[in-house]
Amino acid sequence: MNPATLAARSLKTALVGQVRSVFHDRAKGEQPVMRRADGLFGPQSVTWRVHGDLTSMMVGGVASLLLQMLHPAVLAGVWDHSKFREDMQGRLRRTARFIAVTSYGSRAEAEAIIAKVRQVHGFVHGTLPDGTPYCADDPRLLAWVHVTESISFLDAWRRYAEPGMSMADQDRYFAEVAQVATALGADPVPRSRTEAEALIDTMRSELLVDARTREVAHILLDQPAPNLATKPFQAITFQAAIDLLPAWARRMHGISGPGLATPAVRAVTRGAAETMRWAFR
Repeated sequence: MNPATLAARSLKTALVGQVRSVFHDRAKGEQPVMRRADGLFGPQSVTWRVHGDLTSMMVGGVASLLLQMLHPAVLAGVWDHSKFREDMQGRLRRTARFIAVTSYGSRAEAEAIIAKVRQVHGFVHGTLPDGTPYCADDPRLLAWVHVTESISFLDAWRRYAEPGMSMADQDRYFAEVAQVATALGADPVPRSRTEAEALIDTMRSELLVDARTREVAHILLDQPAPNLATKPFQAITFQAAIDLLPAWARRMHGISGPGLATPAVRAVTRGAAETMRWAFR
C-alpha cells in the first residue's frame, strides 16, 4: 500500500473516530446505529437519503433548535426540566440518537425509543412566567418541534447535498417522517412541504424572544467544542445553521446572517460535507 493510500486511510479513521466520540456515549456503551431494512422507512425512502448526511443534519439540527426555542412553552420544558446548562452536548447527543434509531433502527427499536420519549414527556409540565400551564405532550407543541426539525433537516440537505431535489421527493419526505410525529402524539402533522410551511406560518403568532430565549441560544451557540479536532467543524456548522434560518427567525433572535461572508460559509460547509461523506463512504 502506497503512502498516499495509507495517509488517506489514517485520515478517514481519525475523522470517523472523532465523530463517533461526539455522537455516542462510550461510558454507556453506545454503538453506532446499524441500518436495518425492517425499520420504519427502508433503503428506498427519502428519509434514509436525507438523514444519512452528517453535515447537513448537524446544520439542520442546530437551526431547528433555534426555531423550536422561539415557542415559550417548548423552551419552558427545556428550561425547567433539562440540565442543558451543564450538559448541552449530552442533550444534543440524545436527540441525535433518537433520530438515528427511528430513521435506521429496526421497527422494534424505533417503537421502543418512541415509547421511552413519550413516557418522559408525561413528566414534563409546569407553568410559564405569565402563569400559563404547559405540558410536553401537548400535541401542538410536539407538532411545532416536529415541523421545525423536519423542514430544517430537509432544507439543509437541499442546500448542501441535493439542490435539485424534486417537490415530489420533498413531499414524500414529510409524508414519511409524519409517522414518527404521529407516534409521538403530535397534531396537526404536515404530510407535504405546503402543509409544513402553512403550519409554521400559523404558529408564528405564538412565538417570542425573552431573557430565557437569549440565554439558551447563547449557551447553544457558544458551547465549547467536544475536542480541538472538531472545533473548526462546529464553528462552521453553527454559522451555516444561522444562515439556514428564515430571515424572520434571525430577526427575532437578533442574530445577523453571515452577510457578505455567506458565499464563504456555504462553500466551506459544502467542503466539510464532502469530506465527511468521503470519510464515511
